Amino acid sequence: MARASNPGGTTAMWVRDRLDGLWRDEDFADWYPRDGRPELSSAQLATVSVLQFLLGLSDRDATEAVRCRIDFKYLLRLDLDDPGFHHSVLTDFRDRLLQDGRADRLLDLALARLKEAGLVRERTTRRTDSTHVLATVRDLTRLELVTEAVRAALEELARTAGHALDDLVGEDWGRRYGRPVRLGKTPTRPRTRINNTGQDARHLREHLSRNHPSLLGMPQVQVLRQILVQNYYWDRAGRLRWRDDDDHSGLPSSAHRIVSPYDPTARYARRGQVTRWTGFLAHMTETCSGESPNVITDVATMPATSADTEVLTGIHTRLERRELRPTSTWSTAATPPCPTWNRRRANTVSPSSDRCRATPPTSTAAARASPATTSGSTSTGRRSPARGGRPAPAGTAPTRPALRPPPR
Repeated sequence: MARASNPGGTTAMWVRDRLDGLWRDEDFADWYPRDGRPELSSAQLATVSVLQFLLGLSDRDATEAVRCRIDFKYLLRLDLDDPGFHHSVLTDFRDRLLQDGRADRLLDLALARLKEAGLVRERTTRRTDSTHVLATVRDLTRLELVTEAVRAALEELARTAGHALDDLVGEDWGRRYGRPVRLGKTPTRPRTRINNTGQDARHLREHLSRNHPSLLGMPQVQVLRQILVQNYYWDRAGRLRWRDDDDHSGLPSSAHRIVSPYDPTARYARRGQVTRWTGFLAHMTETCSGESPNVITDVATMPATSADTEVLTGIHTRLERRELRPTSTWSTAATPPCPTWNRRRANTVSPSSDRCRATPPTSTAAARASPATTSGSTSTGRRSPARGGRPAPAGTAPTRPALRPPPR
């Protein structure tokens, strides 16, 4: 029935026909305990997660496709009357996927089967492209950040060691930190709020240091200390002062500045004059030989403020471990494009100057990435910077516009 209704086949049907599935249930043996209720097929859940990302489906839409689409049932080897599973199962599966580097292990297994099928091989050209990833946090002003850091530390202490707050938290603290802060960019009495919040954070840490020093190692308490240092400084009289950009105290760089107490690893970054985000950089490496479909062979997540070239060494190390060593690798997100070719290893071929001028092959990862986060084609490097200028001939400098005579 699946072949009759889809004579040309679909992506789901090709995965079963040409790869016989990407994973087996035995690959997930250490993900679940031996006792408890019977589990669903982990290989099926992993395959549904891949199709969900590929087709842009929500959890509810993905489970509905499993229940209704015949090509999904063909791929998962389900009977036509199988009702599938509840959409919340996908959330639990993703939580397990984030533990102990399991996502990388699944990628290794999938690449091994793709290699057996001849869809990916060694000694081919690779292309690395990066795109920005947004952190699941709210944008906060500096005053909101300090206030939320105090509230997060109090919430953590109240859950785990409520007795530590008996002699500290009063009714006024409950009014200030009893709910998520919403102050905006123009709060009322900002200087008073800055001073009060800084003093509260200082009193909280001094109280824990004096009475409960073992609690200073709690995650949110440590984050509070870092946020306090990056926004305040102590003057010579021992008083807390607010850091400003225009004085000697200064602010830390974006690479060291925490932007949310709920994700201390997220960073604020800017690319060009348009793209600004809080989060991370995702680097995707894929094949681009032109003889076979483009296959993603490595995914690396880096801080948003990191340079694109910093990830190349790790990419080559992982590709060698997977026995997918490339002949050459270029990065389309670094600026300028030509010097980003990796010349670190002997098996990496450095391109000639003529090849560097050529337009790179089409990449599906580059097409999905935001135009603001990827550099343009290398062929645009020969355009004249003058407004409305024509493309400069090879080997010539761009022509400058003629100077106008001064007014009389």
